[in-house]
Amino acid sequence: MDYSKILAGREEPLPVFSRVLEALDNFEEFPFLLEPIYREASELGDDDLDRLRFGLVRLQVYADIHRYEDMEAAQRMKYVAATIERVLFGRLLLEGEEAGGKQCC
Repeated sequence: MDYSKILAGREEPLPVFSRVLEALDNFEEFPFLLEPIYREASELGDDDLDRLRFGLVRLQVYADIHRYEDMEAAQRMKYVAATIERVLFGRLLLEGEEAGGKQCC
């Protein structure tokens, strides 16, 4: 799986994606990469933050689609992407807002 293409989509990859890729490639190091990812993401502008978030969403969707091909890799992918998204944004975009909240735009 080419995680970098999944994260970047059809655009140039963001530098912060390299840390996400590091977490995917070396899962045991993931807890120690959370803070550097958070700090790097905190310096991004709004457009790049959106790109980062949608990269994480793409990773979760890809993991769901391919979960039966390699369950362990899919679980790692989804866990890393969802954990980073929760740390950075407080919730998962795929879960939507709680009842009564604004969902989009």
